[in-house]
Amino acid sequence: MSCPCGLGESLEKCCLPIIKGETKAKTAALLMRARYSSYTTGDIDFIVDSTHPDHREDMDVNEIKAWSSQSEWKGLEIVDTAEGTERDDWGMVEFKATFGLGGQDHVHYERSEFVKIDGDWFFVDGEPIVAQVKRDGAKVGRNDPCPCGSGKKYKKCCGK
Repeated sequence: MSCPCGLGESLEKCCLPIIKGETKAKTAALLMRARYSSYTTGDIDFIVDSTHPDHREDMDVNEIKAWSSQSEWKGLEIVDTAEGTERDDWGMVEFKATFGLGGQDHVHYERSEFVKIDGDWFFVDGEPIVAQVKRDGAKVGRNDPCPCGSGKKYKKCCGK
């Protein structure tokens, strides 16, 4: 089985040794990949164990298990990283996790903070990123005809 994290290795050679505690994640990004893979495999204990100890009490393990098992995990994209190398004690990983839930596809886009304590990387917190919508066409002016086709000016129709 190919590893869900997307690096192209088998799960057994890639993230599973990290999830099972047989090896340590060398970078913050590798921990992020192992956390994503653990969501796909239902290894929620790893999600808890790889979360910074100060933030574990805020976790609803049953909710995490339900989300993990009910979702169809479709892919992980690491968008950007800052620090988080083997030499660092802090790192940031920006990622997009794509999953299906309730018949719809979703993208969880987040910038996550990681710290290294005694050689082990831990997830600290994440900040969701909201993608900005870009307009394809020209902006509709207040006095232009409404694009809905009503024949009224935009300001008197959909622009209210």
